[in-house]
Amino acid sequence: MTGKQPWTIAWIVCATLYCAGLSCPGVASPAWAAGAGGAPAPALCGQQPVFDDEFDTLSLAAWRLDGRRWITHTPWAGDFGDARFTDPGPGSAFSVHGGVLSITARRDAAGAWTSGLIASADGVGGGFATMYGYFETRTKLPPGPGTWPGIWLNESTPKDWPLQTVEIDMMEYYGQFPGKYHATIHVWHGRTAARDGGWGTVITAPGDPGTLVARFHTYGVLVAPAQTIFYLDRREVWRSPTPPEHKRPLMFLINLALGGGWPINRTPNPTTMQVDYARVYRPDDSAAFARCLAGTAE
Repeated sequence: MTGKQPWTIAWIVCATLYCAGLSCPGVASPAWAAGAGGAPAPALCGQQPVFDDEFDTLSLAAWRLDGRRWITHTPWAGDFGDARFTDPGPGSAFSVHGGVLSITARRDAAGAWTSGLIASADGVGGGFATMYGYFETRTKLPPGPGTWPGIWLNESTPKDWPLQTVEIDMMEYYGQFPGKYHATIHVWHGRTAARDGGWGTVITAPGDPGTLVARFHTYGVLVAPAQTIFYLDRREVWRSPTPPEHKRPLMFLINLALGGGWPINRTPNPTTMQVDYARVYRPDDSAAFARCLAGTAE
């Protein structure tokens, strides 16, 4: 989600093929249906919450947390997309009502769009990040073509700094393709000779193609030393080996961007992404947790 990269074009081609019912080379297309199998949700495996925002109030700062829960830009000032991410305050993209956060994209009279992003760490040591754990949010996606919401994890260091960094996109949605979203792992190689890489899959939600924007769904990802496992409504939808480049804590990010390589001339004004909660869990007992994931818990 950190901006339009060379791999974005490949993903656009893959998404187009997928929506046409054709296969996309190198991208898995897992079947998913209510009642399907898969590992149990990690949150059910004896983990304890270490981060929890129920969005009863707004706890936002622009760049430095100073006791707040979220900042409203990426820590490395790398905002992206075709809408400017706002600071908190009057006229911002953010509001809460009934324990639900709304992030709203709007176009002003001059035709300029604004929207919003929240990040759980500020890049100078403040906030929340963890090396491993289960990240989960219950979210209703924004309607309309041109929307580009994301729920993702990243290190608070910029992707172009000297060391390698890892980004995990637990949900990246393009409004042109209702009912489908991307789950992706990226490795940014910084200022090294290695080439940046990414791999992932396209997830198709069960039922009505409009379900992701019509109702709330739970998106989760478990980041463990050996495997990274993705969940929709607490059922496994995809897994991949955790990249060896993952060596630093990951923060939680949620945003409503626009564009992502697609036009925004038909994007509804306004359009809103809603977030019921954002939680992170870690196990108290790693051995018991491993047995639970393997389905051998007593």
